[in-house]
Amino acid sequence: MSEAQDDGPDSTAARVALWRALHVQIDAPPHVLDDEIGLRLLAPDAGWRQRGDMNPEFTRPFRASIVARARFIEDLVVEQAAHGLTQYVIVGAGLDSFAQRRPDIAAGLTVFEVDRPGPQRWKRRRLAELGFGVPDWLRFVPVDFEAGGSWREGLTAAGFDAGKPAVVVSTGVSMYLTKEANAAALREVAALAPGSTLAMTFLLPLELADADVRPGLEIAAKGAQASGTPFISFFTPAQMLELAKESGFTAALHVSADDLTQRYFAGRSDGLRPPSNAEELLIATT
Repeated sequence: MSEAQDDGPDSTAARVALWRALHVQIDAPPHVLDDEIGLRLLAPDAGWRQRGDMNPEFTRPFRASIVARARFIEDLVVEQAAHGLTQYVIVGAGLDSFAQRRPDIAAGLTVFEVDRPGPQRWKRRRLAELGFGVPDWLRFVPVDFEAGGSWREGLTAAGFDAGKPAVVVSTGVSMYLTKEANAAALREVAALAPGSTLAMTFLLPLELADADVRPGLEIAAKGAQASGTPFISFFTPAQMLELAKESGFTAALHVSADDLTQRYFAGRSDGLRPPSNAEELLIATT
């Protein structure tokens, strides 16, 4: 296996990036998120849209969910930046493209991308090849989670100021961690400076999901199991809110798919919308 293959993004990160591009290419405007940066980084073969996991109808609710959560978080960061936020932490950053798409906002922050060392090396190389580069305000924080690496220690080494508030984002991660590991991560964020905000996704029990997306979620769960990264943790909104409060947050809010639909998909004639009771958002503040 070549270094480039070894260092590339994992399949989940790549799929998310391609779904974001698929939204721009096949869904009618207005687009919830205009993001083809990940597609450019990946540079897949010309036939990438013919892949089974890119099927327009099958992926429809999932790509709606992906762009909705990304847009909500982006709006949150932009709003917080307008009120003086200076630090933005993306845990499990993958092919996140905020720094490249929104330098007007990002340049006023210090953006910390936390991820495994290999995929970060690959991403840094691809950003250079495409001419984006890595400005001083974008900090890559390599953390080997499997070896017990601490993202908090990595942040400190990268210049994170523990005395200032931050927005910390974690999407598509909680289902791979035990409840205890999720609780530990929540406690770490809850211990940040007052005024900090956590935005994280969580997966509801599969039997609660909309009937039309449940088969797709079950396929994803089987695929995750087969690849050695099984879905471990599922939470109802009430359980997630309780866990946030137990972890020390002063306030916690559940943002449902219906909330996102009203905010970003109202008035669409094509019926595009994220599925209910699948992956939803927790917003918690210190």
